[in-house]
Amino acid sequence: MCTLLLYAVVFAGAAYIFRQIFVKGKRCKSQLNLTGKTVIVTGSNTGIGKTTAIDLAKRGARVILACRNEQRGLSALEEVKKATGSSQVVFMQLNLGSMKSVRSFAETFLKNESRLDILINNAGVYMQGRTSDGLGLMFGVNHIGHFLLTHLLLDRLKQCGPSRIVNVSSLGHNFGNIDFDCLTTHNALGLGTSFKEVFQYYCDSKLCNVLFTHELAKKLQGTQVTCYSLHPGAINTELARNTSSLLQLALTPLTVFFFKNPVQGSQTTLHCALQQGIEYLSGRYFSNCTVRDVYPKAKDDVAAKRLWELSEKLTGLA
Repeated sequence: MCTLLLYAVVFAGAAYIFRQIFVKGKRCKSQLNLTGKTVIVTGSNTGIGKTTAIDLAKRGARVILACRNEQRGLSALEEVKKATGSSQVVFMQLNLGSMKSVRSFAETFLKNESRLDILINNAGVYMQGRTSDGLGLMFGVNHIGHFLLTHLLLDRLKQCGPSRIVNVSSLGHNFGNIDFDCLTTHNALGLGTSFKEVFQYYCDSKLCNVLFTHELAKKLQGTQVTCYSLHPGAINTELARNTSSLLQLALTPLTVFFFKNPVQGSQTTLHCALQQGIEYLSGRYFSNCTVRDVYPKAKDDVAAKRLWELSEKLTGLA
C-alpha cells in the first residue's frame, strides 16, 4: 500500500512538473504601453485571438476585432470592453474565406483608421470545404485570406513603422508538404476527406504561414516593418469545433491536462507583437516565446517564392 502511494505521489509530482514546464510555458515579459497604437487581430471573437485582444486593449491599444460572424464578434466586443474597461475596441466584420470581404474590410479600415501598428493574422479553420472564391477552405482562410489582407494593409503598416506582422502558424507545419500541382489544378492543398487527410491539409496550410513569413521578411528589408510566425502551443480552444463530437469527447481528458488555456496560448503571439529587440529576427519562427530553428522545407527559398507568386495570381495582385 505504501509503495502504491509512493508511486502515486511520484507520478503526480512528475505530472505537475511536466504541466508547469512544458504545458503552461513561458510568458510574454514585455511591459510595452500601446497608447496611441492600433492593432488588428483576426479571429478575435474566441480562443487565443480574444485573449490576445484583451491583453493589447489593457495596454492602451486601439484594437480592431476582425471576425467573420457578426453576432459572435459583437458578443466578444462586449466581453473585451468589460474585461479591459477600454472604449478603444472596435468590431469589424471580416470573412477571410471571401476575397471580396477582405477587400471591403481593408477599404473600410483604411478609410476610417489613420494608423496600423500591429497586424496579427490569428484566425484559422480546421475543416474541408471551399471558400466563396472556390479555393480549398483551409488554404483559402489560413493562408490566402491573410496573404491578401496583409498586402492591402502593408502601405499603412510602413507609414506607421516601426510596425509588425504576426502570423499564427502551428507546430503542425513540420508535418506539412505543399503539393503545387494540386494547388495549380484544384486551388486546394488536397481533396480527401478522411481524418488523416484533413489533418495533413491543415499542416500544409500552417507550412504556408511559415513560408509566407519567410518570403515576406525578404520583401520588407529596408522598411520598418518586421514579421514573425509562431506556434502558440497545443491549446484548448474552439479550433476543433467542426470535428466530430465523438472525437471532441475522446480528446477532452487530453485537452484538460496537456493543453494550454487561451491565456497561456496567447503568450508567444504577444511576445512576437511586443518584445523589443527581436527586430533582427524578422521572418523567423517562434515557439514558447523563443525563436526556433525550422526544417529546411520551412525556409525553402524556391518554395516560398513559388507560393508567393501563386498567391499573387489567385488574389489578383500579380
